Amino acid sequence: MALIKSELKQELKKYGAVDFNACYNCGNCTAVCSLSTEDNSFPREIVRYSVLGLEEELQSSLKPWLCYYCGECTTKCPQQAKPGELMMSIRRWLTARYDWTGLSGLLYKSGLLTMIAFIIIAIAELGFIMYEDFNVMKIMHYGHYFEMFAIAGVFIVIFLPNIIRMWYFTMLKTEVKMSVKSYSIAVKDLFVHMFTQKRALDCNENKFRWLEHFILVISYLSLLFTTVFLDWFASENLFVIILGYIESAVIFIVTFDFVLSRIKKNKEMNTFSQPSDWYFVVWLLLMGVTAFLVRLFIDIDLMESNAWLYYFHLMILVQWALIIVPFGKWTHFLYRSFAMYFAKIQEISK
Repeated sequence: MALIKSELKQELKKYGAVDFNACYNCGNCTAVCSLSTEDNSFPREIVRYSVLGLEEELQSSLKPWLCYYCGECTTKCPQQAKPGELMMSIRRWLTARYDWTGLSGLLYKSGLLTMIAFIIIAIAELGFIMYEDFNVMKIMHYGHYFEMFAIAGVFIVIFLPNIIRMWYFTMLKTEVKMSVKSYSIAVKDLFVHMFTQKRALDCNENKFRWLEHFILVISYLSLLFTTVFLDWFASENLFVIILGYIESAVIFIVTFDFVLSRIKKNKEMNTFSQPSDWYFVVWLLLMGVTAFLVRLFIDIDLMESNAWLYYFHLMILVQWALIIVPFGKWTHFLYRSFAMYFAKIQEISK
């Protein structure tokens, strides 16, 4: 008889799990799932681990990341146990387990702590602006350097150790023998899934959702390159200027649609939106629109008289870079890509 450990169930509820105790293990969720295969079947197995409180089995599994929340499992569940939402909650829980700092778990579970972190960053920025005597051009110069150092710092200090921890939990501890060659053979899958998220196309519904995500990823990465490496705000190159306008406008349009979908709850995955889901889309939307307006104000010579706009943009940018990217939902993009990579390695090694 399996010994049920209730502590995990209570913990998962703090990450947004809903009604999964209603599951009576019928397997209907796995049967209707567009992404479930004979080799990697879910979500039934993951639901069972959660109900029994099997932390080690959940922590070592890649299956929660192979789920793209098509929504079929939840809509077809006879018990309304919301298996799709459970898979989403487990991804948040796993993000916290991978994070060596422990901050992801604290911020996921406490909206108050997240708001305090946002406020601390806003106060620190205001102090910096006052220290620089409200010199907007100088502050913009520092803002550009912040972007460069934030990218490198977050990757080296947060993401690299966390990915190593993910590899340790899901690959090394499983004691599956994998050759060094398999890592190099499978690396193509890492980049394919990172930039295209093509597995989401296998969902029977919401093909447009994949297209929106694909456009958003390309636009976000392109704007990041344009602002950081091409120095969009300071550039006088017409091509670079127009490119930045297009990228920021596309980010605004796509994220605006995401926000509307969450407000309307017209898709299964938007029914139980958590604060981290809202922070991700709202801050990304604000980054797109404020970046567009900052460059526009620069071009029509209104920036110095409307410095508040850049200060607001910088606040959104710093909060995004220091809270949402390393500790929020943005990390799912990274971990899911590596999960696909690790799964391919396991497949090759069989």
